[in-house]
Amino acid sequence: MGGEEEDQESPLLGSFAQPDEPEEPLKRTGTTWTSIAYIITGVIGAGVLSLAWTVAQLGWIAGPLLMIVFAGITIISTNLLCDCYRHPDPECGPARIRSYMEAVKVYLGEKSQKVSGVIVLEGLWGGAAAYVITAATSMRAIQKSNCYHKEGHQAPCAYGDTFYMLLFGLVQIVMSQIPDFHKMEWLSVVAAMMSFTYSSIGIALGFAKVLENGKIMGSITGVPASTLANKLWLVFEAFGDIAFAYPYSIIVLEIQDTLKSPPPENQTMKRASMVAIFVTTCFYLCCGCFGYAAFGNDTPGNILTGFGFYEPYWLIDFANACVVLHLVGGYQIYSQPVFAFCERWFTKKFPNSGFVNNFYTVKLPLLPGFQWNLLRLCFRTAYVVSTTGIAMLFPYFNSFLGLLGALNFWPLTIYFPVEMYFVQKKIGAWTKKWIVLRTFSFVCFLVTVVGFIGSLEAIISAKLS
Repeated sequence: MGGEEEDQESPLLGSFAQPDEPEEPLKRTGTTWTSIAYIITGVIGAGVLSLAWTVAQLGWIAGPLLMIVFAGITIISTNLLCDCYRHPDPECGPARIRSYMEAVKVYLGEKSQKVSGVIVLEGLWGGAAAYVITAATSMRAIQKSNCYHKEGHQAPCAYGDTFYMLLFGLVQIVMSQIPDFHKMEWLSVVAAMMSFTYSSIGIALGFAKVLENGKIMGSITGVPASTLANKLWLVFEAFGDIAFAYPYSIIVLEIQDTLKSPPPENQTMKRASMVAIFVTTCFYLCCGCFGYAAFGNDTPGNILTGFGFYEPYWLIDFANACVVLHLVGGYQIYSQPVFAFCERWFTKKFPNSGFVNNFYTVKLPLLPGFQWNLLRLCFRTAYVVSTTGIAMLFPYFNSFLGLLGALNFWPLTIYFPVEMYFVQKKIGAWTKKWIVLRTFSFVCFLVTVVGFIGSLEAIISAKLS
């Protein structure tokens, strides 16, 4: 727990600080509008590309309805977390809790913090692997788009993902060694701009396709399957994809820690979350519904790479180039917290190791000198190799996103926030609020289970086929 005057570093996500550099005092000037911008930037990402396929599996009623339900769940979860920022009182408590991991430690103890830490690290590592898959798919789509434009839409323009995954991994190995990469605030701005650009192009192409067709495709029950079991697997996988697209619980307290007061930070954050999730949900509904309306039962898993669209090929190339640019920086945004956490742990564990703690100055032609460390070189390279390897082993966009969404949705978005809220508000067992939140948590746990089962089944089936 950190006091307002204390200079205490965030255990995992609240700081990208490296082990050997002090943390600067934080000036809190954030407002409702800056928080809305941070939230939208954090939520809208590569997961938006799978939403048309998700709506196609669920149909015209269940698809949009489920997005709205997940939006409501996200708002409830966020409101619970917002009240955990100050301790012991949610509005005027003297102690600020600056990150998700710190909050778990304060309210639930070190054992729960370690468990949540493993889940957070798994989510970040898995997110980086998902970015490898998505970036490679988009690079391949650019090549296929140019091939179709030159050779015709019936040409056998088949290309593999492996080369592009290796290329993306090589770029990330180099980028992970760039000093002070964690301080490049412009990276988030560029990533947000790219994300909005390719998402907006996807919406526009879907809308244009609907106008071209002259009718709205799709049905109430969604894409038919050969058996009821197969239909259930697809529906369960769609649950996981939506779960991947929405939650942002691990960055809520970091965003709230940027807010000025008065008014109380929890009130400002709750207002910002409501507006941001409303905007995000409208955006998601447009992406998902226009895509499904355009292609019906033939809706591709990735709206920009499944080649429902062939022309204008330059616009499709541009959209996929924006995806790649977003993911080049997004990979580092996912990975830098892992680098900082693990390297800090190694530094504390082996304080006398030259391999861990010695830095060497490297000077390259035409470039300023930079500090180089053997641990950083080996660990970060191994990390990138591992994410690239798992992506090459399981290169299944929708299924992989669904699996990640299901794995992280209930523990990080529901379970820990609910448990921390119980402690913060001193809610006793079997009270009305206790029963309601326990029921809420259990229902969301079932969503996680079915999403995990559906996505895992899809990965296994794809691997064995």
